[in-house]
Amino acid sequence: MALKLDLRGIKCPLNWAHAKVRLETLARGETLELIIDDPRGVRDLPRAAEAEGYAVIAAEACAEGWRVAIEK
Repeated sequence: MALKLDLRGIKCPLNWAHAKVRLETLARGETLELIIDDPRGVRDLPRAAEAEGYAVIAAEACAEGWRVAIEK
């Protein structure tokens, strides 16, 4: 089961800062699902996550904006 984090209304790069803090609390293999509404974030969050060694499982449009799933 993925942990969900709603980051709508938070602009890049602050949304990555929030996500990174939460990712650090997860165990290896757990997934964090982000909901974002910043167009820059959908491009930059996956890049930042991969640069830090995380696996991006999904980055797709959804009703709330975009869903980005990152596995630790």
